[in-house]
Parts: sequence; structure tokens; C-alpha cells
Amino acid sequence: MARDLVYFDLETKRTANDVGGWHNKHEMGISIAVTFSTKLGEYRIYTEDTVRELIDQLRRADLVIGFNHVQFDYAVLRGSVVLEFADQLENLDLMLDLEKKIGHRPKLDAVASATLGSGKTADGLDAIRWWQQATQAREKGDKQTWADRIGDIAEYCCHDVSATKRVHQYGCKHGHIKYIDRNQREQMIPVEWKL
Repeated sequence: MARDLVYFDLETKRTANDVGGWHNKHEMGISIAVTFSTKLGEYRIYTEDTVRELIDQLRRADLVIGFNHVQFDYAVLRGSVVLEFADQLENLDLMLDLEKKIGHRPKLDAVASATLGSGKTADGLDAIRWWQQATQAREKGDKQTWADRIGDIAEYCCHDVSATKRVHQYGCKHGHIKYIDRNQREQMIPVEWKL
């Protein structure tokens, strides 16, 4: 039976500055979280109100794969649930794995651009700005703008999950991935990832 690999990412409502620093990730709040399950063959979108269903899916996974999810996304989730994800789930954090090999933390955009030929569509600060616009629209009763901005966040988060999934699959198939280094040069890194 094939393993259920669950690719995962989330976006926050607030920046580190908004909550007094990176040590307060648990106070950033979840605007949107997205998973892709290889068993189900589908993306799922979660909000802070449906975080329990997200946790259930992560717990059922044979392996949770993300890009900086162990130290960032799980820390954000701790603001909604009490669970030590790194200890209770099987994880492959692509960023942490690559950091061991190159000595620093590459960005998903640097890896996806070089490996796949296309990078991210936006960044986390855009998602926070969209959340703020959505919140203002909801307060004004503007349901259309609310829906549009939440849709923007969900689309962006789905794209990041897709990029993570495709980078992982590329690494599994080819035994390496590429990234753009700090000097804007393309580099290749061997990986031992498995499907």
C-alpha cells in the first residue's frame, strides 16, 4: 500500500513584529493552511476554525513534508492546539534538510526557481496584507472583497504547497535539486529523498 505523504504549508494573520518577535510565533494566528495528500490526491484548505481537521490529517499522514514547517508552521499551530508536532509526527522538512548540506537556510523561491523553472507567486507579507484587507472588508460588510482576499491567500498557499511537492518529487526522481545561492549562481545539491 502506498504511503500517504501530506505536503503542508500555512499563512499567518500577523508578522513577527506584530507579536513582539520570532519567539512568539504561536501568537501569529492562522489565516489559511493547505495540505495535499497523495492518498486522497487532493488539496484541502483549512482556516483557524477548522484547525482540528488539519491536525487530524497531519496525524494520519505517514510523512508530513513542508518547507520550514517544523520550526515555523508547527510553532504557529501551537497557538491553536497543544501538540508537539516534531515529536509526534513523521516529518521531512526540505529546508532543514538542505540547511544541513549547504550551511544556511535557502528560501523556497530560490529552490523552486532553479529546480522547477518557476518560483513563488508572492510572499508571506503579501498574504498578511491580504488578511488585513479581508478583515477590514468583513468589518465593513463587504463580503465580495472578503472572499476575494481569502481566495488570494488560499491560492498563494496552494501554490507554495504545490511547489514544495514538485521540488520533493523532483529530488526523489533525480537524486538532487537546484537552488540559487546568495551570489545569484545556480547550485546543485544531492538529496536522498524517497516517495
